[in-house]
Amino acid sequence: MINDRPGIWITGASSGIGKSAAIEFTKIGANVFASSRRVHELEKLNVELDEKQNPIEIFPCNIASSQNVEQVVKKITIKNRIDCLINNAGITSFKLAEENSVNEINEIINVNLLGSIYAIKSVLPHMIKNGGGTIINIISVVTKKTFTHSTAYSASKWGLLGYTNSLREEVRRYNIKVINVLPGATETPIWSNEIRTNNSDRMMSSEDIARVLVWAFLQKGNLVTEEIVLRPIQGDL
Repeated sequence: MINDRPGIWITGASSGIGKSAAIEFTKIGANVFASSRRVHELEKLNVELDEKQNPIEIFPCNIASSQNVEQVVKKITIKNRIDCLINNAGITSFKLAEENSVNEINEIINVNLLGSIYAIKSVLPHMIKNGGGTIINIISVVTKKTFTHSTAYSASKWGLLGYTNSLREEVRRYNIKVINVLPGATETPIWSNEIRTNNSDRMMSSEDIARVLVWAFLQKGNLVTEEIVLRPIQGDL
């Protein structure tokens, strides 16, 4: 029997925006499926939740493996619908182009770009069959402004922005919403401890970003918020 609560699959849910999103979506009664390579961190999620809230279902996943992604989606959809995919898994290196190794570049592209595409490809057949769905991609303000020490990261995020903007036009006929969220500096573990310590007062919180994701998902009617740019009030770091 298929669970009738809205199903939200969140990648990169072990920390940062993904973790906060998992917690926020449980508050609206959603059935949350949390994925990450760091299983131990995922297991902490339910410990942190209030006992009255819905438990989060854990599905370990290496997003850079298309086979692993497909296996996870098969497991989720045995008893559940995936009404919303939140592509959140992401990594970076904060290095100059001349300093990035080829292995680092490959890993960033594989996780940020290809991993997100694998997740989208895996859920699309289910959303088409179900008559609709929502795909929310956590991209970045690097697609709005040029930053140094971000060449590989920028390439991955620009690639995902191009892919999903084109995807949106293709899936409108299936009632599938594609929403791109472009956050600026957010206090998450993707930044070094030194930067977070020195700039935390200028950074957005992952909880605030997560609440925007819930708001975007809950929008009703014949509309879609296609792109949301979020920056700290004091501007980019």
